[in-house]
Amino acid sequence: MVIAEMAELGAFVGEGAALSPLHQQAVLLPATSAQEGAAEGHVWLHEPRVVVTNPIADDPDKERERLHEAVEQLRVGVDKMLEISQNGDKEQLKVLEAYRMFANSKGWMRRMEEDIARGLSAEAAVEKEQSQARTRMAQVQDAYLRERLSDLDDLSNRLLRILTGQGAETGAELPEDPILVARNIGPAELLEYGRNLKGIVLEEGSVGSHAAIVARALAIPLVVHAKRITNEALNGDHIMVDGEQGVVHLRPDDTVVSAFRDKIAMLAQAQERYVSIRDKPAITQDGERVNLVMNAGLMADLPSLDSSGAEGVGLFRTELQFLIRNQMPKRSELVALYKRVLDAAHGKRVVFRTLDIGSDKVLPYMKPHDEPNPALGWRAIRVGLDKPGVMRMQLQALMRAAEGRPLTVMFPFVAQAEEYRAAREEVNKTLERERILGHVLPSQLEIGAMLETPSLAFAPQKFFDDVGFLSIGGNDLKQFFFAADRENERVRKRYDTLNVSFLSFIERIVERCATSDTPLSFCGEDAGRPIEAVCLAAMGMRTLSMRPASIGPVKSLLMRVNLADLKKIITDSRHRGDQSVRPAVMRYLRDL
Repeated sequence: MVIAEMAELGAFVGEGAALSPLHQQAVLLPATSAQEGAAEGHVWLHEPRVVVTNPIADDPDKERERLHEAVEQLRVGVDKMLEISQNGDKEQLKVLEAYRMFANSKGWMRRMEEDIARGLSAEAAVEKEQSQARTRMAQVQDAYLRERLSDLDDLSNRLLRILTGQGAETGAELPEDPILVARNIGPAELLEYGRNLKGIVLEEGSVGSHAAIVARALAIPLVVHAKRITNEALNGDHIMVDGEQGVVHLRPDDTVVSAFRDKIAMLAQAQERYVSIRDKPAITQDGERVNLVMNAGLMADLPSLDSSGAEGVGLFRTELQFLIRNQMPKRSELVALYKRVLDAAHGKRVVFRTLDIGSDKVLPYMKPHDEPNPALGWRAIRVGLDKPGVMRMQLQALMRAAEGRPLTVMFPFVAQAEEYRAAREEVNKTLERERILGHVLPSQLEIGAMLETPSLAFAPQKFFDDVGFLSIGGNDLKQFFFAADRENERVRKRYDTLNVSFLSFIERIVERCATSDTPLSFCGEDAGRPIEAVCLAAMGMRTLSMRPASIGPVKSLLMRVNLADLKKIITDSRHRGDQSVRPAVMRYLRDL
């Protein structure tokens, strides 16, 4: 029986190379790229893993005593948490009470004591119970039960840390070149690390998560879905993150290290080349000018406005300031933030997108709505029109922050012309209210909409005549156009942006905007991919909004292409009946 338990805990791992000590072998982990770039450094575990080094014990009585002392310490800690939270959030209090119930569970304690009696150490007994709980968790369909089993998993982690002394405060110091490794992480926790991080590796997460958005803002290479990384990695391990290919090299051998450093050097050379064209306009070989602007959402993004060569901010995500707080921000706080943004822009145009919440962006202090398909549910402008108080507060904050300067506001997820008219009416009411109160009004006010749903592309021409400007939200538009969830890795990559149908749709929007002389831009991940960017420009897009790090590569390629020639190649590919123009475009670009 003891042998079986030891085998389960990994005491015997095989023959040959498998007999080498754990956590010392080179490991290659496939992952999904969420932010391009390459980074080399040393592992910093967000939640340090507890490593059990003594799976068996000679003295069951002593181990039982150690377990009892650790559990008692655990219970005292949980009781203190409860005491602190007595006057706090009721939901949080319920969770902690359930937590305490588990900590005092006689069945949990009995099972661990039985394992100790069979010869396991206290740590091994806790780990075995945790492993079994995780197995049960994977099989349970009920969300409530899964959550409770997750509580038990967390309790086991806490207990292991007490027993081994490997707590969060391990005594380890943050290395000079930290690569953050975590199961998952929230935007607030990531912001605490700031730009100190060289790279981020997540076991879970998604390309469109809040953490991914923050990582992009900070220009930190990020990969997600790196399975087993939290089990394999230890603090201080040498690690290399390839955000281009979506690969993690943990404890790499010399050959991999040499090749990877060559890649980093090549990327650095490319960056130097981009710096040389930073202050030059993006003018193509046939004389077409394309405006390159940047996306932002944090004050930390704004220094990139000058360093990247961006001509302005095409999208400032206002929801990030709401997401990283535990309560609704005050109007005065928003005024101060928006003022700092406009000050940092030094007169360059900043497009403020109003609150885009719902779908995958749920405010922690908002009542959750159980929706079968949140991406198609109550989100963005739909929330703003149903809760006009929040919209008015934000509009007031923006107008006051402008202090007589030009102001540009954009409403997200507009599906029909009437939604834009209703939002525009709220702007007019707020403007009049600010005038009556004696506040300085913006010298110029531009009001636009994001085109993220196919329906808006077919709105009456009057809408195109009335709207101040349009910005195509490429990420959402593409997922609705192809009916493919951008969070679902199984279908996300099936559909190409350079699909003939999608490019024809973009061309139709360009034509409608040209008829009414409506300014049009494209905002999204595809705008920052050089090949996709030049194709969008060939279809008539003259303003592209992207991550600051993408401006250099996009500008470099734009300055080398002839848009008229590229448009002909796309047209010919379409007439041949190709599903995607990518092969034809790639042949043209290789010959440049």
